[in-house]
Amino acid sequence: MALFGFGGSDEPERITEPVDPNWVHTPAGTFPPLLSLDPEEMGLNNVGGVYLIWHAGVRPEWVYAGHSKDLAAALHHAGNNREINYYEKNGGLFVAWALVKEQYRPGVVKYLQETFKTQVDNISDFNDKTVPVPVIAPVAKKTST
Repeated sequence: MALFGFGGSDEPERITEPVDPNWVHTPAGTFPPLLSLDPEEMGLNNVGGVYLIWHAGVRPEWVYAGHSKDLAAALHHAGNNREINYYEKNGGLFVAWALVKEQYRPGVVKYLQETFKTQVDNISDFNDKTVPVPVIAPVAKKTST
């Protein structure tokens, strides 16, 4: 079920406090490496949502935030983007995605990019009039041993 699925209206409800978008985790409770991810195997063909890419390493940084009606295609595109791939050398690139209703996606991406200070700007997924939609950053889940 997509985030922000309350109500039947296509008009976005104003959200002022950060919301957990239910970032998708691996079975181990972590997030997959971007460059070895098979989005089709994950069932992301024609699935819409938002995604956030970061690099690990000594000083991890947020790299890129985006949204798409087809997460599989978007993640392939990101994996082939030179600006994004530049950060692979810094401990590997990782990705999280969340299913978010279409009318909220631009606002989530704007919030992610502006709040998390991504290294690669996304200049096409929102505009100056887009209202930011606050979300909680992806965090690995603790698994019991």
